[in-house]
Amino acid sequence: MNSLEKRLDRKHHAVILVAEGAGQELLTKTNKTDESGNKRLSDIGVYLKETITEHFKKTGRESSLKYIDPSYMIRASAATPNDALYCARLGANAVHAAMSGRTGMLISEWNNAYVHVPIQMAVSKKNKVDPESPLWRDILEATQQPIVMR
Repeated sequence: MNSLEKRLDRKHHAVILVAEGAGQELLTKTNKTDESGNKRLSDIGVYLKETITEHFKKTGRESSLKYIDPSYMIRASAATPNDALYCARLGANAVHAAMSGRTGMLISEWNNAYVHVPIQMAVSKKNKVDPESPLWRDILEATQQPIVMR
């Protein structure tokens, strides 16, 4: 909570992203499975929303927290064969990197070669996309999203 409070003091807003399946040790296990037989995970998002809201109530700090689970919105666009192939190659290269002891990096494609990019280099500056640019219009078209999202 300390990091969140410091962020709010500095910027007056925060966005928290949490990976599906994170924090399972904090949650009650369901012992349920989905239709494919995979273990059904508890929802860390709901837990965090309740915990953060309760913390701010206890400390008397005003807050407005919105919880959005975008998992199905993100998956709304069907993967193409190119998407599947690209992700498989990224995954295979990530496994090879990890097996050789390389950590603290991500896999990317650069000039038709898969490369290891140190995390610090990848996050060293913000990459801004102009919502009026051709790139953004291409993204909207490729993901079949509306031009105006209201």
